[in-house]
Amino acid sequence: MLKREKLERNVMEIVNTDLLVPNDHLLRQIDGSVDFTRIYDLVEELYCPDNGRPSVDPVVLFKMVLIQHLYGIRSLRQTVKDIEMNIAYRWFLGYTLNEPIPHFATISYNFKQRYTPQTVEQIFTWILYEAERAGYLKPEVVFIDATHIKANANLKKKVKKAIPTAARVYEQQLRQEINADRKAHGKKPFDDDDSSGSPKEKILTQSTTDPESGVFHKGEHKQCFAYSAHTVCDRHNFVLEVEVTAGNVHDSVVFDTVYEKVTQRYPQIQVITADAGYKTPWICKRIFDDGRVPSLPYKRPVTKKGNHEWYKYVYDEYYDQILCPEYKPLSYCTTNRYGYREYKSRSYRCEKCPTRERCVGNRSGQKTVTRHVWQDYLERAEDVRHSPLGKETYALRSQTIERVFADAKEKYAMRYTPYRGLDQVSNWVRLKFAAMNLKKLAMWKFKASSSFLSSLHFFLFYIKNPVSFV
Repeated sequence: MLKREKLERNVMEIVNTDLLVPNDHLLRQIDGSVDFTRIYDLVEELYCPDNGRPSVDPVVLFKMVLIQHLYGIRSLRQTVKDIEMNIAYRWFLGYTLNEPIPHFATISYNFKQRYTPQTVEQIFTWILYEAERAGYLKPEVVFIDATHIKANANLKKKVKKAIPTAARVYEQQLRQEINADRKAHGKKPFDDDDSSGSPKEKILTQSTTDPESGVFHKGEHKQCFAYSAHTVCDRHNFVLEVEVTAGNVHDSVVFDTVYEKVTQRYPQIQVITADAGYKTPWICKRIFDDGRVPSLPYKRPVTKKGNHEWYKYVYDEYYDQILCPEYKPLSYCTTNRYGYREYKSRSYRCEKCPTRERCVGNRSGQKTVTRHVWQDYLERAEDVRHSPLGKETYALRSQTIERVFADAKEKYAMRYTPYRGLDQVSNWVRLKFAAMNLKKLAMWKFKASSSFLSSLHFFLFYIKNPVSFV
């Protein structure tokens, strides 16, 4: 039997919006997982207490940005349009069906002019605190990695610019180690005062649209201007810390900043798991010296094709020499400014070597092998890699930090950023990760409460009807 529905559009009804939102809706779970009035305490000093016109509720502003990140909406303008038509969104904000939604420019202005990076950091930390208080954080093992975010800049609009080279955090400590090593070998130490010469500079490609972004090109990725989000997460995929830099900054350069922040907040961290880009002498040394363990993968040495394999050059600690594949010694020559000891062979020995073409490739007829003054820490990291702890923790990367990046780009629209400038992109990334943490916290709390209610219902039913279970 064919039935035709009536098109009743211009109809007035009295409805309860709370009944229209399902009990298991994500926004209802989030609303019950944390107390959003905490935001008033974080932003109260940013408003004048007794002057000016009334502002838009800061909780509403934050919730609107939260909706944008949770549902991967591309812009604030589109977010406002979606909120106007979505009953669940209006219920989450506490707005009636006919109440006007704040203009998108109001949200943009507040997060750009009023709310400082410290405010966004406090919101990010507050959500992490709620997750920790609920017992969901597991920071004993953390995972560090970086992912690139395409900048809002055209690759064709660029200039070449010389910028000063940034000093390394461990520069002074490395210089002391180098001079001590040179003195032990009877060499003159380097002069510590480098201020007499002109500062070192490097030529970089800079965008004229967004000068704070950097050129990113890796593997099969297309060259573009981008930012890098250096991120730390725990075993349960809660993002513990994030540091945003230009896309041309190497992962190991930002490690110290990220490491200091996350270890100060969570001193119970025991294992640092990262990829091969973080396997440097300094990073291994710092982690071991702090009483923690680095879980790092195998890093293939850069050797010339057709030459002897790197492991055939063996270091003799007793005689401080390198033994080549033909069992000839390479003696210590010097320690360079970069912290590498140079071991060189004798040219008259190499002339009669049967495998010379696989070893010596320079005109002097000498083979040079380098070894860092902190090489022992790299060897300790190799021992950890072969241990059960190293194998177990590194195998979790695909389920933790790589999963966080995949979800952020595919589900939460972090592949491209509509903002320009390091501060704006940093706030955008931090709020996105805060939304991801809050979603996970809310879903886990809802699941735990549902399990508890189901168990309670079963227990009460069993007490009333014990015979039916016999």
